[in-house]
Formats: sequence, C-alpha cells, structure tokens
Amino acid sequence: MEFTDLYINGQWREGADKTRFDVLNPATEEVLASVASAEIADADAALDAAEAAMADWAARTPRARSEVLRRAWELMTARQEEFARLITLENGKARNDAMGEAAYAAEFFRWFAEEAVRADGMITHAPASGARIMVQHKPAGLAVLVTPWNYPAAMGTRKIAPALAAGCAVIIKPASETPLTMLALMPLLEEAGVPPGLVNVLPSRRTGALVDHMLHDPRVRVVSFTGSTGVGRKLLHSAADQVLKPAMELGGNAPLIVFEDADLDLAVEGTMLAKMRNLGEACTAANRIYVHDSVAEAFTAKLTEAMRALKVGDGSDPSVDVGPLVNADTRDKVAAFVADAVAKGARVECGGETPGGTGYFYPPTVLSGVPESADCVHDEIFGPVAALQGFTDQEDVIRRANDTEYGLVAYVFSGDMKRALQVCERLDYGMVGLNRGLVSDPAAPFGGTKQSGLGREGGHEGMLEFMETQYISASW
Repeated sequence: MEFTDLYINGQWREGADKTRFDVLNPATEEVLASVASAEIADADAALDAAEAAMADWAARTPRARSEVLRRAWELMTARQEEFARLITLENGKARNDAMGEAAYAAEFFRWFAEEAVRADGMITHAPASGARIMVQHKPAGLAVLVTPWNYPAAMGTRKIAPALAAGCAVIIKPASETPLTMLALMPLLEEAGVPPGLVNVLPSRRTGALVDHMLHDPRVRVVSFTGSTGVGRKLLHSAADQVLKPAMELGGNAPLIVFEDADLDLAVEGTMLAKMRNLGEACTAANRIYVHDSVAEAFTAKLTEAMRALKVGDGSDPSVDVGPLVNADTRDKVAAFVADAVAKGARVECGGETPGGTGYFYPPTVLSGVPESADCVHDEIFGPVAALQGFTDQEDVIRRANDTEYGLVAYVFSGDMKRALQVCERLDYGMVGLNRGLVSDPAAPFGGTKQSGLGREGGHEGMLEFMETQYISASW
C-alpha cells in the first residue's frame, strides 16, 4: 500500500513516536499494510496546520470552493474502480457493494459543490423596533471528524465535503480497521485543489485520548461523529467542556413493517436492500422485520429463497454477493445473536452456522418466529441475519416498532398509500423508507431521533452543521 503514514499539512509523515499498527484483509486475515499511529503531538501539528489553512479557505468565494469540490467529484468518479478495490480489501464488502459505496462517496463532493454557493441569508424588517434584521451563515471553525469502518470512503466524504463547502478545515480520525481508503483520498484532494493543511488524516490506535485532546483545544468548534451510541455519549461529554457544536450519527435498531396489502415481491426486494446492503453492517440495516401473519408464510419463503441464492466468498471475486464481516468480534457477535434467538424459540430458515476456515465469514441467515426476548430484537445485529416477527394489529406493530431508544430509520411496505403515510408519521424515526429499502442519499437530510443522534448529514442541512448563524441589527 502506497499511503500508510499520517497526512498533516499536505505531507506524509510518521507519528511522533513512530509506532504503527496492522490493517488486515478480513477475507484472508492477512496483513494488508502497517499504518502510522498518531499521538498527541501529531494532533497538535494537525490543528496548527488546519488553523493556518482555514483563514485563506474561508475567505475564498463560495464559487471558488465549489469548483474544488466539483473537481474532487470528477476525479473520484474516474477512479471508482480503484477506490472500490481498496474498500473491498480492508473492509471485506463484495465488489458490487464497494462500487456502490465509491459512487455514493463521490456524490457528496458533487452535491456540496452545488450547496457551497447556497448558504443563503436574509434581510427582514423587524415589526416592532423597525430595525433591519440581517442574517448570514459563517464557517463555524475547525472540525474534528471521527468516522467508522463500515463505509471507509462515504462516511469520510459525507463530512469532508460539507465542511469544505462551509469554509472549514478538518482533522479526520478514520477507524483503525479501515484507514487506507481515507488516506488514499488525500492525493486526489490535492489534485482537486485542496490546499495543504485544510484536510488532515490521523489514523491511530489511541482514538480516545487523541480525540479527547482535540476536543479540548479551543480552536476546535465542531465535532462530527458516526458510530455507536455508547461512544457518541462519551464524545458528547468531552464536547460539553468546550461547548462544541456536535453532529452525531449514532446507532440504530430499524424496524421494517410488511403489511398484508404489500406487494410481496417489492417487499422482499426492499428487505434484501435494507438488510443485506453492506452485509448488514450498517446503522440503517433492517434489524426487526415485522410481517403480517396473513402473508408471513409467503414472505418468509420468498425472502429465504433470495438469501439462499447469495454467493459467499472473497469480495474481490466479481461473482461474490456476500463478503466477510470486518473482524472476528463482529462475526462472533452475529453468531451469538443467532444462537440466543434459536435457544429462545426462533427457527432457522437458512444459514445460521459459522463456516470453518480462514476469513470472518457468516452466511446469509433467515430466522422466523423470533421472540421479543431475543437479544437481536434489542440490539443491532450488524450482520447478514434477517430476524422475522409476526403481527396482526396495526396499533400493536407501531408500538413495537417505536419501543426502542433508537430512532434512526424505519421501513414500511403497504399497497395502501393513505394508511402507509399515516403509519410513517407515527413512527418516531428521523427517516422512513416507504416501499423502498434504501434511504441514504446525499441530497437528503440523514439523521435520527432519540439516541440515534443529533443533527443531519446530507441535504442543505449537512452544510449548516459546519456553519454558525450571525444576526446583525441595523437601521437605515
């Protein structure tokens, strides 16, 4: 691998204490690369570089920033195959999934190239005082971005692009399992015209200490994190000391509801997308699948057939549909969820057994009759397991769907649009897929309610997360 050092101020460098860590290929368990591990001194250097670079960048016209982001989209789109290959190598996802992520990741640059010129303010006439109210949006300041391993490219670009569009400089801490994709993005950003110091990347095995240090630096004004709710809570505690602006995309426990009047073929297609996209290693993955009793047998048969047809193997093989999970802990957690559900009465329709041999593989699995007491009903499975439950009453299924601390995304399948929209409005989730198994879109505000996060990524709102609103009162 060509890019394995820290990226600070447009330069590649070893960490302050020259320690490194290995990145593994989850399909073969072989070492892909040895990557530099950042320390506190490296974080300080990145903050210095970001502070110096931001002054010029924030002063550029919105169009100038827009053109750089547009160029980044063009370059990443042209190199989609290269990024997809790297995503597969360090994350394990199948080639088609990786190609999809690379295209999705690039699209954030195009979307925010367009949004960069639309940070619209306003002028109004105060009705009581007669003063003019002038409102504008300004860059918030340095931003610390902490990204997860499940989307090594897209979770970075979803934060970098709006931050740059807003006029901010950033320091990125990618997940230790998958830092290579984000490091490989840096030469592309240089070529697109991003100045040295504006984007800095700090892989590290000391994530907690490193991020906490940066969040207590007075120059940092925004923290954007995607990951588990547990880690998000810790970051919010750290952010509180400096009263930072937080953007938190946290855990999920997505319900998927199939009503008796749903088009079953469409519902199965949507369930496969919502469940198996990224091998289920996504906060948006359908976790609790509620199927009306009158169509449960037919739906289960169709879904089981679709899951059985998926080919498991090394994601670098174009014929493979399902690659390995990212590491042994994730695979073992998925296996434990299945064993617990079966012990409590669930039936295995397909899959359900960890294969032997090399790699962190787990087969596509369908469980029917999953009881409410099963652990997988109350926690994210984060793997290729479809857990089916039945229902007969609409009020009951809405209550069960909402009965969680999470509120990221839900899915509804019904042929009655009036009823479906009524149900959508009553679901306590930031996003709902209506007769669709895919909700993620750079043009839409991605985010959840309750303990699934704060703020939104994507859409116009995504750029405003990196801006502060200033109001000027004037008379003329």
